[in-house]
Amino acid sequence: MQTAPTLLVRGIPTAHAHALRQGGPDAHGQAPLAQPSSGLGNPCRHCLQLIAEGDTKLVLAYRPFDAAQPYAETGPIFLHQAGCERYEANALPAWFAHLTPALVRGYDARDWIVYETGRVVPGAELAQACRDILAREDVAYVHIRSKFNCFQCRVERA
Repeated sequence: MQTAPTLLVRGIPTAHAHALRQGGPDAHGQAPLAQPSSGLGNPCRHCLQLIAEGDTKLVLAYRPFDAAQPYAETGPIFLHQAGCERYEANALPAWFAHLTPALVRGYDARDWIVYETGRVVPGAELAQACRDILAREDVAYVHIRSKFNCFQCRVERA
């Protein structure tokens, strides 16, 4: 019986978040837009924490891949305008349990989607879904996305 892999959950790279906070171009070549956070659905993709009501967030287009290619999806994300610590842990943030539904899918070493891995699951089932997908040898990592297909984070084997 194969042991389920331990997860390594990561926010977007710090160098990229820093460049965006300094006005660097997003995936569409535009500067991020700064605006006040409102409501509860504003997660920072660097620290993976919710941006507090009234705090300034950056809104931008993000492509979580190093190069453009057919499977390199681009979509909107939020970042804290102020600096924050990158999330790197062996568990998903607790608030991910409230992502309903969420999309998970595995990618191979070429950054192409491994089609058989795509699933829509309740937030409470995300960690197990990631473990199941990462148990496959042909999967290099998993992306979690919101129900709107917004990138949330990358999950790898620890």
